[in-house]
Amino acid sequence: MTDRALAVVRAGALTTVQDRGRPGHAHLGVPRSGALDAPAAALVNRLVGNSPGAAVLETTLTGCALRPRCAVTVAVGGAPCRVTVDWRPVPWAAAVRVPAGALLDVGAADSGVRSYVAVCGGVLVEPVLGSRSTDLLSGLGPPPLADGTVLPLGRPGGQHARVDVAPLPAPPAELVLRVTPGPRADWFTPEAVRAFTSRTYRVSSASNRIGLRVDGPALERARPGELPSEGTVLGAVQVPPDGRPVVFLADHPTTGGYPVIGVVRTTDLPAAAQAAPGTPVRFVAARAR
Repeated sequence: MTDRALAVVRAGALTTVQDRGRPGHAHLGVPRSGALDAPAAALVNRLVGNSPGAAVLETTLTGCALRPRCAVTVAVGGAPCRVTVDWRPVPWAAAVRVPAGALLDVGAADSGVRSYVAVCGGVLVEPVLGSRSTDLLSGLGPPPLADGTVLPLGRPGGQHARVDVAPLPAPPAELVLRVTPGPRADWFTPEAVRAFTSRTYRVSSASNRIGLRVDGPALERARPGELPSEGTVLGAVQVPPDGRPVVFLADHPTTGGYPVIGVVRTTDLPAAAQAAPGTPVRFVAARAR
């Protein structure tokens, strides 16, 4: 077995392989998947000299621990967390050299939800439909990491970035999501439409890579029954029968039968990926471009 590999010592609550995803396959029922906080994933790749689309590890809340079989350069970004190599603290959001056999520990998120671990050369699991991403909805790509998993690594390419600490936005204390109304806003009462963009919600602990769920006022429908299934897009805000909105994230279904009251701008979704349970959420009507 090649020595360019990474052994998983502690997989954490949920750690997956992610890259830029597999867009363009919705007609096959395949979500786009990919890193939820794409700017953070691209930045840690830059820090270690990878291309922006190289596969990284996405952790969830509790981090992970890894042991490389060869000396590697790594960078951890996204949700701020404690990072150590053989129990010695090393910088977060910076390129760090990890000797062969050393233990890289990515700690629990101090704030936010998802940290990203880039390794020089990228994670080289087999691609499926052009992507190495794990898709939790369809099951495509590698399964979530487990203790003992061994991940192959690619050959290093460019030079790592020589910066002390790269700037990264802080996880949101309040999540503000700009939404374009429709296409099924007419399925809701005028009072519900007003409440959607004027009341405050909170991120639910039931949120995952498929959707950001929120707790708060239920949105009342103006008509009974359900829609025939129709196509859905990244950022769609679907409202199930309980009346509480769900913002579709990267692993979302490509069709759905619940009405969509609005669509969140994709540029606001990286912040949604870092909004911890309990974070206040406001939906704001987007101005026409």
